[in-house]
Amino acid sequence: MATIVTATWIGSISVFLWGTLALLTKLTSGGIPEFQLMSMTFGIAFLLMCVRWFLAGHSGTRYISQPPLAWCIGVGGLFGYHFAYFKAMTLAPAIEVSLLAYLWPLFIVLMSSLLPGESLRKPHILGASLALVGCWVLIGRNSAGFTVGNIGGYAVAFSCALIWSSYSVLSRLVKNVPTDAVGWFCGVDCSASTILAGSRQLWWPVGWSYFLLFPACLSCCCRR
Repeated sequence: MATIVTATWIGSISVFLWGTLALLTKLTSGGIPEFQLMSMTFGIAFLLMCVRWFLAGHSGTRYISQPPLAWCIGVGGLFGYHFAYFKAMTLAPAIEVSLLAYLWPLFIVLMSSLLPGESLRKPHILGASLALVGCWVLIGRNSAGFTVGNIGGYAVAFSCALIWSSYSVLSRLVKNVPTDAVGWFCGVDCSASTILAGSRQLWWPVGWSYFLLFPACLSCCCRR
C-alpha cells in the first residue's frame, strides 16, 4: 500500500509539473536561448539525480552500462522533445503549442497498436479523429485562431507529440533499463546542449528567474 501511495504522489507531482511547464517556459522565452535553457535544465536534473544516488549510498555509475539502443532512445528522445518544445514556445502562442504538443498520449495509443501482438482498430482511428477535431475547435475559438504566421510553431509543436510518443513506445524495446539511467541521459543531453549553446550569446537569470528552471528540471527527472 505504501508503494502505491508513493507512486500516486509522484505521478500527481509529475502532472502538476507538466501543467506548469508551458507557463514557466513562456516566461523564459525570448530571454534564454533554447540550447542554453536545455543545458541549464538538464544540468540541474542530472545534479538532482546525483543527490538521489548519494542518498542511496552509491555514485550511480552502475547505471552507465546500458545497451546502445537505450542510449539512443533516451538521449535522443529527451533532447529532441525538449528542444522542439522550447523552440515551439518562441514561435507560437502557448495554448496552441500545448494543445498540439500534448497530443502525445493519443499518438502513444496509435503507435502501441502497431506493436507486435497489437492491432489498429476502428475505435483507435475514431478516437484519434475526435482528438484532432477537438484541438481544431479549441484553437479556433481564439480571436486569431490558426494563423499562417504561426505555422512554423504549430509544426514544431506537432513534432513534440511525435517525438515523445515515439520515445515512449520505443522504450518498450528497452523496458529492462532502470529509471535511474535517465540521470545519465540528462547528463549527456546537458553536455550536448552546452556545446551547442557555447557559440551563442549567453543569458544569465537573475533573482526569481532561477526558480523558473526547476519545474523543467524536475520534469526531466520524471520522464520515465
